[in-house]
Order: sequence, then structure tokens, then C-alpha cells
Amino acid sequence: MKNISNVFWISVIVVFIAAIFGVAAPESFEKTTGNIQEFLTSSFGWYYLILVTVIALFCIFLIFSPVGVIRLGKQDEKPEFSRASWFAMLFSAGMGIGLVFWGAAEPLSHFVDPPLAEPSTDAAYKEAMRYTFFHWGIHAWGIYAIVALVLAYFNFRKGEPGLISATLKPVLGKKAMDGILGTIVDVLAVVATVVGVATTLGFGATQINGGLSFLFGIPSNFTIQLIIVAIVTVLFIISAASGLGKGIQILSNANMFLAIALLILMFIVGPTILILNMFTDSIGGYIQNIVQMSFRIAPLNDEHRSWINSWTIFYWAWWISWAPFVGIFIARVSKGRTIREFVIGVLLLPTLVSFIWFAVFGTSAIEIQKAVPTDISSLATEEVLFAIFNELPWSTILSIVAIALVSTFFITSADSATFVLGMQTTNGSLTPPNAVKITWGIAQSIVALVLLFSGGLQALQNALIIAAFPFSFIIILMMISLYRSLAKDKKELGLYHKPKPRKKAENTKS
Repeated sequence: MKNISNVFWISVIVVFIAAIFGVAAPESFEKTTGNIQEFLTSSFGWYYLILVTVIALFCIFLIFSPVGVIRLGKQDEKPEFSRASWFAMLFSAGMGIGLVFWGAAEPLSHFVDPPLAEPSTDAAYKEAMRYTFFHWGIHAWGIYAIVALVLAYFNFRKGEPGLISATLKPVLGKKAMDGILGTIVDVLAVVATVVGVATTLGFGATQINGGLSFLFGIPSNFTIQLIIVAIVTVLFIISAASGLGKGIQILSNANMFLAIALLILMFIVGPTILILNMFTDSIGGYIQNIVQMSFRIAPLNDEHRSWINSWTIFYWAWWISWAPFVGIFIARVSKGRTIREFVIGVLLLPTLVSFIWFAVFGTSAIEIQKAVPTDISSLATEEVLFAIFNELPWSTILSIVAIALVSTFFITSADSATFVLGMQTTNGSLTPPNAVKITWGIAQSIVALVLLFSGGLQALQNALIIAAFPFSFIIILMMISLYRSLAKDKKELGLYHKPKPRKKAENTKS
């Protein structure tokens, strides 16, 4: 096939060898990934915390830096998409299913099993909301923003292909990045993307299954999840084949409409005033405690450390493993925007939307947990949201909208990923062949099913943390590369702050 690189063939072989291992020996596969995951979280938790905090600080620095006026493309270039469509696409690709899956489940989990406070107390309530905001706030979006920015900058301003390896030339050299080392970098990015997206597809399949089980009594098992994945695979391949400006853009806009509809419905039927109060209070708690939460590793308390590994380290690994996919996709739709507009748009706006989402769903979930005799927190994660709906007015409508939203997020995440994987394995082509996109669409679904088959959600989480680790070093090199290149641009464009000229003293002589 035309334009297909060695990265395609090597990545496909790696992915399918892992898939065969998972199918042939699921218990051994889960044990192996579990051991590696345990080693990484216990030995490198400190590294994840420091790295992600540095990334967030670097993004904030870029907002206020003089280089913020530099455009991702020619200085007079206009953006390809409207702000509304741009935001809808980057948000759908960046969070998607995760918001629906964890919207009620995570705050509720932290409430009954808080990081520090006594379970199910007012202090646990505040901690639950604060840590949820932390996990979905500027740290998460900072990872996406920096990878996307580096890719967009080198692709549209420097004329490099849309490949991770191309962004490292200022650090590792053109010869190395055009050779074997560059291929290794791109293969790592592809494998991280496949695992990250496959994990999310697994979450999506279990949540759709959970909703159907709760509503219609359909059994919740691997067979049903296989059918769900098969149906959605066909749909997202059709969408991906239709191109960026049609299928993906239309579905992303539909996602935003459904998400807003579900959010408003939940806000109305939930404890409205308390939601507003918890939103306000939790933002204050988040800002007050962000430094402590960013570096908290609990070295002297095994129980607290286990909580951090299960939540914070897992999330940082999840965002890192998604970074090549989301980064390339956001970069692709961001041509023509300034660095300042880009970073504000990718870092701050989605963070605010995430805070609103978790305030609405998290507050409602905890209040219902306190009010009903049933322990909703003990349900499977994918069923928690529907159990919450079951205690509210319009429960069936809410559940149907949620299932529709998960399905459309499922499709947009997957078809965006097939587009990105196609780019990464066809030398950065902005219009990868449909045959390549279809191959990656099928591969993602197979990996998702293998992970579900071999160990459910735990296998998904193990695979995420493992895939993220090697790519984290690439992100460090990307930041160094961007800084060096921007320093040159800053000098060439004369973007240093110039002191204002002193006014000449007026002649007071008459």
C-alpha cells in the first residue's frame, strides 16, 4: 500500500503478538502485566508525579511567555475550524467515555474510600470532590496540550511531517530521527496509542453493557461486550473512512449536544443548590491544595500509597498513554491558532467543563448514596451511573441519553484514533488511506477484547501504565525540543520585552 512506513508493519506485529498471547494464555497475560504494573507504580510513582507537574507548569509558562503570539502555521494563517467545532473535537477526543464512566463513580468511590479522611464523612466528601478535580484538571490536559502543541508547531510552522519522531530533531538530530531511532520512537507512540484507546474502548463496552443490564436485564458478560465492540467497530470505521471534516466533526458536535443535554437534565433533577455550592467550594479546595496533591506520594504509609497508585498514578499513566493519539489529533485540527490561544483552549476550558461535570454527577451520586439504604458504591463501576439514575426522576430518559452518549463518545474516540494511527504509520500523511485506518480500527477493537477477556478492568489498567512508561521519556525530549526551537523563533521575531523609551525632559527655560 502506498506511503505505508516500516512503523506500520512493526507496530501491527507487536500489537498482534500481544493479542495472541492474551488470547492463548489470559491468566498468564494478566499476571505478567500485573507484575510489571506493580513494579512501575511502586518504583516510579515519584517520577510520574514530578513529570506531570513539570508539564503543567511548562504549559502555564507558555501562556504568559512572549512566544504566545507565535502562530501554529504562517503568522497570517486563519484557523481551519470554528472555535466551537475545534473545542468539540478536542474535548471528544481528549476525555470522551472517561467522563461518563467515572462521572459519578469516582467521587462516590473517594467518598467511601477517601485518600486521608474518615470514610463517608463531610471531610471525605470534600476530599472526594477535590481529588476528582485534581485527576481531571490542568495536569491531565497539560499532558495533552504539550504533546499537541509540539506536534502542531513542528508540523505547521516548521514543515515537518506529523510524526512524534519529527519533533525530536532539534534534540537528537535529523539523521537519527530519519533512521532506526526515529522508527523506534514512532512505534512506541503507536503502541501507546493502541493500548490507551483500546483501554477506553473496553471501559465504553462495559459501561454500555452495564446500562443495558440495568435497564433491560441483558446479562453483563464478555459475550455481550464482544457484540457491542463489533457493532461499534463497524460504525467508527465507517465514520473514519468518511474523513475528518465529515464523520468525526459531525459526531463530535453531536457528542457535545448529548453531553450538554445529560448535564442539564442531571443538574435539574439533582440537588441543584448543593451542586453549585460544592462546585465553588471544590475549586477553592483544589487551588489551595494543588501543590500538596501534585507531589503527594505517602512514602511512610502503605495504605495511602496504595490509594495513590490505584488512582493518581493510574490517571497520569492513562493521560500519557493517550497523549500521542490526542496530541496528534488536536494538532491536526489546530492549524492557524496562536500558541497562547491554543494552550488556553486546550488547558483551561476543558478543565472547567470537567469540573462542572464532576460537580453535577459527583454531588448527586454522594447525596443519593447517603439517602438510600442500598450501597451503590459496592456495584460494578460501569453500573454506578445507572444506579444513580434509578433513584431520580426521568431515570429511563437519563439512562438512554447516557448510553447514547457513551456510544457516540466510543465512536468518536475510536475513529479519531484510527485517523491518528493512520497518520503515524504513513509518514505523517494528513489523509491516510482507508485500508490503513480500517486495519487500525480492527486492531484496536481486538486489543480491547483481549484485555477484557484476560482480566477485565484490571488488565486494562495494567496495560495502560505499562504502555505509558516508555512514552513519558519521549514527552520530556519533546518539551526540550520545543523550548530550543521557540528560543530561536523568539530571537528571530524580536519577541523580547523592550524597555519603554524615556521621555526627554522638557525644557523649562522660557
